[in-house]
This record gives sequence, C-alpha cells and structure tokens, in this order.
Amino acid sequence: YINETADGSRLLMLHGDEFDSVIRCSRIIAYLGDTAYDLLLYLNRWFNVARRKLGFPYWSISAYLKHKVKNAVNVISNFEKAVAYEADRRNVDGLVCGHIHHAEIRKINDVLYCNDGDWVESCTAMVEHQDGTLEILHWSDQMHSMKSHPSVEEDNCKKTA
Repeated sequence: YINETADGSRLLMLHGDEFDSVIRCSRIIAYLGDTAYDLLLYLNRWFNVARRKLGFPYWSISAYLKHKVKNAVNVISNFEKAVAYEADRRNVDGLVCGHIHHAEIRKINDVLYCNDGDWVESCTAMVEHQDGTLEILHWSDQMHSMKSHPSVEEDNCKKTA
C-alpha cells in the first residue's frame, strides 16, 4: 500500500517480514528466536511489575538485548537498508514498516525510513500531524506527561465534586 501524507510525501506501507533473511532462509532459527522472544516478553511483564512497585518506569529487556548484541545490530542495519532500497526501487519518498520493533524516523540515503516500533515491546506508535510531519510516540512518556498534567476532564470532575 502507498500512503500519501498531508505534505504530499508518498510512503510505502509494509510489515517488513519479507525482508528478514532469518525468516526467509532458516525456519528453525526463526522458531527458536521466536520462542526466546516470547519468553523474554513473559519475563519482561513480571520484571516491570516489580519496577513499577519500586517507582521505576517501563523498560524492555528484549529491546535492550537486541541493541547490545552485535549480530542483531548488523541484522537490523541490513534490514533497514533492504527496505529503504525497496522504497527507492518503487519510486516513493519513504516507507513505514514494523517487524524489527525498533521505532525511529530517519533518512537512509534519500529515502525516509519510518519504523513505528510496536505496542508490546517498546510501547511506541507513529502519528502523522495535520501538516504531514511524522512523530514517534512513546507510551511511557505519554503516561508520565498525563500524570504531570491532569486533563481538563479531571479538573472539571474535581470542581463538580
């Protein structure tokens, strides 16, 4: 799918798994990786319950490990280059994908690379503003902001109570 933003940029929208060499070439490694990832997500849930009780914000074990392991960093870099190449090949201004769960917006050569991350591991989403600019939202930052600035509805409820 190609989406046109409010500023006229044409963005290729795709998941990205078709560019993952592990999924395409080695099913057993993909299965083992998926199983390990599911275990990390399970452990991460309980780890963050404890962090919350201690007053610490959300932190992702799997995201931390993914970005610390050199091979994973190389795989991510190769993935980003491959999807950017595909967007360039299709003559669009950029792309929006997920799959590797690493949220960011940046240029790769002349292609706008947008990865919205995910809602499970990094708790991120991407939004387009009315002027066409794109932004990554981090849910933990949004929650912190909401706690710091009570909403108008909360203020109104307090006034009527």
